[in-house]
Amino acid sequence: MKRPTNPNSKGEKIDGLVSIDQKKVKMKKKKNMMRMGGGGLSLEAFAKAKTKSNDYNPALIKKQREFYKNAKYVSKYKKSLKQQSQQTDNYRHVRSQEDENETKKAGEMNQRYKKNKRSSAQSLREVYEQKHEEEEEAKMEREAIVRAKKEERERTESRRKAVREKMLKKTRSGQPVMKYRIQHLLETIQGSTS
Repeated sequence: MKRPTNPNSKGEKIDGLVSIDQKKVKMKKKKNMMRMGGGGLSLEAFAKAKTKSNDYNPALIKKQREFYKNAKYVSKYKKSLKQQSQQTDNYRHVRSQEDENETKKAGEMNQRYKKNKRSSAQSLREVYEQKHEEEEEAKMEREAIVRAKKEERERTESRRKAVREKMLKKTRSGQPVMKYRIQHLLETIQGSTS
């Protein structure tokens, strides 16, 4: 039995139009259905799914999907490689023509400057020798710096060892020798004041 429609009540028709609250309820139901995976299986679909053969393996289906997806990516990759190779072939063809023109120009230039060839070879050798000497000097300087740092490190380590031995000296009865400790304190105070 239907209730009589009251224009003041929520969720009911008002002059043939659905109210806003009723639309919200429908939207919520629709969202819930989508979230749950649609409207569910019909009895017939459920029975078919249950009566499938034992060959049905979701993991296998997933692997097949991945295989086909990978095959698609590989084919795309091969196509792009083919396009690139065609572009490079075109580039090489154009480049070879440019190279031929350049070699002709270079041949003409070579004939002009044959006289200067001997002098340029000598100047190149001089530049090479000068650069080599500079590198040798820089190498010697670096080695000298490293040697000096190493010597300084050894000196400071030996000084620390000597101070440490004095500070750790003890008497026969096991008491620390205060003479060296007091001397060390005096040195540090004098160093800080000056």
